[in-house]
Amino acid sequence: MSPLPTLETLSFRDKRVLVRVDFNTPLKDGAVSDDTRIRRAIPTIQALRDQGAKVVLCSHLGRPKGKPDPALSLLPVAARLAELLDSEVVFAHEVISDEVVQLAKELPPRGVMLLENLRFDPREKAGDDEFAKALAAVGEVYVSDAFGTMHRAHASVTGVARHLPSAAGLLVQAEIEALSRLVEEPARPFAAILGGAKVSDKIDMIDALSKRVDRLFIGGAMAYTFLSARGVPVGSSRVESDKVELAASLLRKCENRGVKVYLPVDHVVAATFAEDATSTRVTEIPEGQMGLDIGPATLAQWSELLAPCETVFWNGPMGVFEWDAFAAGTKGVAEILADLQGFTVVGGGDSAAAIAHFGMEDRVNHVSTGGGASMAYVEQGDLPGLKALRESR
Repeated sequence: MSPLPTLETLSFRDKRVLVRVDFNTPLKDGAVSDDTRIRRAIPTIQALRDQGAKVVLCSHLGRPKGKPDPALSLLPVAARLAELLDSEVVFAHEVISDEVVQLAKELPPRGVMLLENLRFDPREKAGDDEFAKALAAVGEVYVSDAFGTMHRAHASVTGVARHLPSAAGLLVQAEIEALSRLVEEPARPFAAILGGAKVSDKIDMIDALSKRVDRLFIGGAMAYTFLSARGVPVGSSRVESDKVELAASLLRKCENRGVKVYLPVDHVVAATFAEDATSTRVTEIPEGQMGLDIGPATLAQWSELLAPCETVFWNGPMGVFEWDAFAAGTKGVAEILADLQGFTVVGGGDSAAAIAHFGMEDRVNHVSTGGGASMAYVEQGDLPGLKALRESR
């Protein structure tokens, strides 16, 4: 596999640089309510400005279904970015047009501009090459720094690289440096902790990890499908009944590959799926009760088994961590990771939100910005957006 081109590979001096960023941020009352993703893009933006580049940013926001939706305009994002940069950010009220190209050309050195939501144009998600070519006309060089979208073959992710000299931004570079340590000869023992609701969402990841890890810990709602596959009664816990045989097959694969699989040995249960439901801890789930979190005995066992691990990857919460009564399992796993001496990676999505919620993101080695992208990279060892950069002209 050829090396990934990075910011050191190309010169950006006095050039117009089109940068694909991930500004898919939550909005509330017409303003950005969480600017984490904007902040993550700033090191790349500043590195380009330091070379006197004209920086033209593009991103998607939400799911506008291929047509303009005022509620999903990137205008509030431009306003927040201007505050963070303490500098003017020109906002293009269109995704792409001759006028937008002209605006980009008129930017001063170090100037910053943000295009309107890419997904206002249906050609973005379709991966349309003409749309990619039109976007490429805005810049003279392309930088891809939206790691969270790199598993999608969208026009701005894979197409633009066919038309411009291209490189990965600092965020993408950091992601790949961290995640590649899970894929290419990880330090052992290597453990993965998987949670979340559905086995169906994690089939490929479990299969891929079972070829790499030494120990696999499964919590969250999907643990009950695996417990069912082992013949353990789970009361009225959520079980994907059509996936029980698949779970059994995955467990057999792990056994054949010498991978130890650990499922919860105790549970925090309730009679109803509600924030104010009365919770109790049990080792065997009775009829009429559903498991909504892993219990303290599970955490104690897992803590002991994870302690000697040199590499640990965590993806997916252990329970309904947004509700205090069912948050202890996810918080406990976050604390275990925070105390480990080995290399620790949290794989985006809900687990990244959880470790931030508990204020421990600074105590692990890497928190990925891309849920689906980090899962896809760990499964496949590559992504369409990375391949496009390596093959760029």
